Amino acid sequence: MGDAVDLLLDQWRRERPDVDPWPIGVVGRVSRLARLLDRELKEFFSSYGLEPWEFDVLATLRRSGAPYELTAGALNRAAMVTSGAITNRIDRMAARGLVERIPDSGDRRSVRVRLTGSGLALVDQVLAPHVANEARLLAPLDPEERDHLVGALRTLLASLGDTTLG
Repeated sequence: MGDAVDLLLDQWRRERPDVDPWPIGVVGRVSRLARLLDRELKEFFSSYGLEPWEFDVLATLRRSGAPYELTAGALNRAAMVTSGAITNRIDRMAARGLVERIPDSGDRRSVRVRLTGSGLALVDQVLAPHVANEARLLAPLDPEERDHLVGALRTLLASLGDTTLG
């Protein structure tokens, strides 16, 4: 069974037989898969009244451990967005009562972002169904295929320098 990338590879092979398009087979599939997964996750999170980026912030704070707080800079590095974007995100989530800003006792120039009780309850409510949804999305892969894919993706990410959360 072929996919959309097979069709475009066939087109390139026909139009430019002098160029081996094999990298498009990998990068094109990863790109298309990322868009499809983003769409699925957006739909899932919307059923909980969340945007995917909101869940990312909640989950980052939750997995940091009690008291579930980080500096805005640490959140920014984990989210891989601009400082303006993380400020906007924190503002929006604070307005919803999901996070709060706490002055950093160790550095008066810094602010820590902490999960509120509502934010903690929401992330804990969503986490297990989210993991189950991701398992559903990956169900076509058998365990051996999953392990192979995990290893291959890890190799690519590490080769591109993606080895830390910040």
